[in-house]
Amino acid sequence: MDTTFTFTISAFVTFITVIDPVGLAPVVVGLTSHFTNAQRNAIVARATFISAGIILFFALVGRFLLDRLGIELYAFNIAGGALLFLVAVDMLFGRQSGTRETKAEEEEAMTREDISVFPLAIPMIAGPGTIATTILYVGQATPHPMNLLAVAGAIISALFLAWLAMRSCTWIIKHIGKTGILVLSRILGILLAALAIQFMLNGIATYIQTASFIK
Repeated sequence: MDTTFTFTISAFVTFITVIDPVGLAPVVVGLTSHFTNAQRNAIVARATFISAGIILFFALVGRFLLDRLGIELYAFNIAGGALLFLVAVDMLFGRQSGTRETKAEEEEAMTREDISVFPLAIPMIAGPGTIATTILYVGQATPHPMNLLAVAGAIISALFLAWLAMRSCTWIIKHIGKTGILVLSRILGILLAALAIQFMLNGIATYIQTASFIK
């Protein structure tokens, strides 16, 4: 029970941190400034549902793809941990993460009429960090039904908070401000950095155990 509780808390913290719902608010404000509230809400809803579909796809077939490519889960733990650590570093320094959106992509998004698919769904919400986190946690939870439910709950909660934050983006900017968002992102960045290192340590430990067993 204690292990399941710890896994559940870890999953919730990681998904909420990687998706960073509050951090999406200034992006939505900037990209939808010329839309009405009704149009903005429709874009936000589409982006959330598209992100959910992408995450569900990788949750179902991610491990299958790793197996077909001959990639062991411990290798993905190390690689995924390294990717999440890069995201955490960008959060700590208040930078727009290149794993979510490049400068060129940001400039292109400003000229698009429908931004629900790009850049909101991909890569802002369901980007490489979210996909890696999904495959990692589903891989760890697969033998345990309760852990799988915890991962599903974490994903749904993170997506709901993202939807809520994007719908309330103007209110968040008005009451919290960009400084408040940066402070919150830095706090979440510290947590994500620690979780990313733990992923890598787990992968290394599993690799050492596997190599010792083979010998």
